[in-house]
Amino acid sequence: MIAAMPWSESARMRGVQPPVIPIVAELIRAHPGTISLGQGVVYYGPPPQAKARVGEFFADNNDNHKYKPVDGIPLLRDRLVNKLARENRTRVDGSRRLVVTAGGNMAFMNAVLAVADVGDEVILQSPYYFNHEMAVRIAGCVPVFVPTDENHQLRTDAIEAAVTPRTRAVVTVSPNNPTGAVYPESALREVNTLCAKRGVYHVHDEAYEYFLYDGATHFSPGAIAGGEGHTIGLHSLSKSYGFASWRIGYMVIPDHLYDAVRKVQDTVLICPPVVSQYAAAGALDAGRAYCDLHRPGIEKVRQTLRGELKHFGDAVHVPPADGAFYFLMTVDTKLSAMNLVERLVREHGVAVIPGTTFGIEGRCTVRVSYGALQPETAIEGVGRLVRGLQSITGKG
Repeated sequence: MIAAMPWSESARMRGVQPPVIPIVAELIRAHPGTISLGQGVVYYGPPPQAKARVGEFFADNNDNHKYKPVDGIPLLRDRLVNKLARENRTRVDGSRRLVVTAGGNMAFMNAVLAVADVGDEVILQSPYYFNHEMAVRIAGCVPVFVPTDENHQLRTDAIEAAVTPRTRAVVTVSPNNPTGAVYPESALREVNTLCAKRGVYHVHDEAYEYFLYDGATHFSPGAIAGGEGHTIGLHSLSKSYGFASWRIGYMVIPDHLYDAVRKVQDTVLICPPVVSQYAAAGALDAGRAYCDLHRPGIEKVRQTLRGELKHFGDAVHVPPADGAFYFLMTVDTKLSAMNLVERLVREHGVAVIPGTTFGIEGRCTVRVSYGALQPETAIEGVGRLVRGLQSITGKG
């Protein structure tokens, strides 16, 4: 008789880090009244136009409750094609396809599964967005981490040195999560040219494209002439339109990847949630102006936080961060990042995210998100954070 194997999870999943947001959320639940400066969402919800479109969804009592096209409904797709051409200078034509997804994370997973085989390498910039690293490992691929410079900007020479015969994609995120860095057009063009030269895909995540400060500008690699065959653009409504739980993202891919992406999406999802697509079409009717209306509240918290952190001098180091709604700060303490997070929650009633989840080791680094709360609550959270840092560092 053959002995049965013990019940266990797959070895592949044992190698994937646990998602940190639920871990910190559990810590917050254990300490009621904690203000979270952790999760990367915005404080506002969808625009009225999105809610109105949901009513249209229910007006068709039969057909809208059935499966719809794998790559999205025309009502939404048409608006996204126009938005991409107008704002990102990215044309969806015979050389490119648009695919609506259930959020930006699904778009990234689609891309990895479409271009890479088990054991292939995907280059991530470090610090990296943890869900990207997790997706690469879940796909059975190898994440290769390339450090950014002291200001979290791209190092094209280091990226090129990391490319091997097994490399299938280079991933960039701008505005960046977790650093808030914004990559200049020149740097993204260099990476895109490198990818073309070395025969790998350039996967660019633009989820925070509307969140820019201090004169920073956004550039989409999809605008690069001649890059249609190797450039993959990832987008999301979660941040700009307060759409986090509605799970609508989209991706622009080379035409030759369409069948592969469609296979993945049809298997995992069948089609993006149709009610969410109706709401997303309404959000696109409201347009970028809706995000612009709410961004001053986020900017107010940003300025308050940045001003307070300057008082700590070398005790708290925060590189330039001109985009998204994050500061990645390194604290001069012997505490580990997770120990710092735990003390801030337990002793000061404020939560942040440990830098270890973004691949930062050897330094006590945490990510602070300043966009998730009403400005008044967020500023109270900033006050608690500052008092906690004063207590821990003895500075400020």
